[in-house]
Amino acid sequence: MDSPREITQLLVAWGQGDQSALERLMPLVEKELRRLARGYLRSEKRGYWLQTTVLIDDVYLKLVDQTQVHWQNRNQFYALAATCMRRVLIDYARTHRRDKRGGGAEHIPLSDAPPIPVEKSVELLALDEALRKLAEQDERKSKIVEMRYFGGYSVKEAAEILEVSEATVEREWRMARAWLQRELEAGQAGEES
Repeated sequence: MDSPREITQLLVAWGQGDQSALERLMPLVEKELRRLARGYLRSEKRGYWLQTTVLIDDVYLKLVDQTQVHWQNRNQFYALAATCMRRVLIDYARTHRRDKRGGGAEHIPLSDAPPIPVEKSVELLALDEALRKLAEQDERKSKIVEMRYFGGYSVKEAAEILEVSEATVEREWRMARAWLQRELEAGQAGEES
């Protein structure tokens, strides 16, 4: 398990411009990032279009670009990592959706094409749109969904990151899921008409 104090010290040093701190930080947080990525990807079908290593690499690249963040602790880092993970997954879903519709891809006979599970990418895009709407109404509920669904955080971990009680996270998690379900069902009904 990583040392919270050491990670926080390295984050602060990195935030102050020490690039060597980033090099020492990544091995300490990689295991947790892999756990988060595997947790999300485990629920996807076999042959899913994104692998854990690719997801981690892309999240790493997004995190390295975070130059304006004033790091306070590892919880803040992991919350941002969950947000980056969501963005990477959404970007991949959009790419797959575009590719599904032709997207400039080389045309090959259908019998030679590998199966591509696009259902999940469509669902992921709908969820992202619904999460954006939720964030406009209630930023914390949106963050809770992001951390629980995309980051794989437990109620306890999310409560620590957001500095609220576990009861608050549980209550807002239930409310956010219900709101999202209504929003997604309304979106499906609109597409069918």
